[in-house]
Amino acid sequence: METIKNFRLASTVPAALCLALATAVAVVPATAQAAPSAAATSLSPAGHRFEAVAAQPVVFEAGPITVTCARSSSLPGEDAVHNTVPAGAAHTDPAGPVALRITPPVFQDCTTDAPGLRVAVETNEDHGPWQVLLQHGAPATARLSIPAGGFVLRTSGLLSCSATAAPGGPATARAGWRPGAAAEPAVVLDKAAIPVKLEGSFFCPTSITSAAISAEYTIRDTTDPAQHITVGPARG
Repeated sequence: METIKNFRLASTVPAALCLALATAVAVVPATAQAAPSAAATSLSPAGHRFEAVAAQPVVFEAGPITVTCARSSSLPGEDAVHNTVPAGAAHTDPAGPVALRITPPVFQDCTTDAPGLRVAVETNEDHGPWQVLLQHGAPATARLSIPAGGFVLRTSGLLSCSATAAPGGPATARAGWRPGAAAEPAVVLDKAAIPVKLEGSFFCPTSITSAAISAEYTIRDTTDPAQHITVGPARG
């Protein structure tokens, strides 16, 4: 599945334009951070579908440049694989996290502090799935995983430049899991380190390789809105 959205980015210096570009696209390589220690995990309700919707703007930062996207979401598709808690034994892992395959997220209404640059974003599953990996623990944790090249951002107009997330293979960004109680459950990224590969014209700063993302994605059970998706211990 491929989605293409228009962004508004800006800067008064060409190099800063690409720096802003670098902030909007990537995820931490799996080799760059330690995975959470193994703990038996079970997700419920098994077989239920869900949507992930940003509860507040998604913020990308690199140095002095900040890009804010007012809306972002990953919604269930027509199949029963994406955005679905696995049914049967697959909703439990006795030694680690349970993976949820998600529809590639979209980002909309993105801005910086000045106009003047056209941007297109493509998300895809050409080289593998987008996933959220949920791990039981105290506290529970989450990781966002994207496939190689699963997010590509291209600029046109004042500057021709492209940025590719996870250019060398699947990559993950560390996040937290907020269980549902008074509020709905959420996956929370707090300045999660993210890598990017930049290519393009002379002013594209190809030495920029990382940025940070802050986001809070509310997870809503669309099969039964009265229930919450939960992360708990696996039981024998």
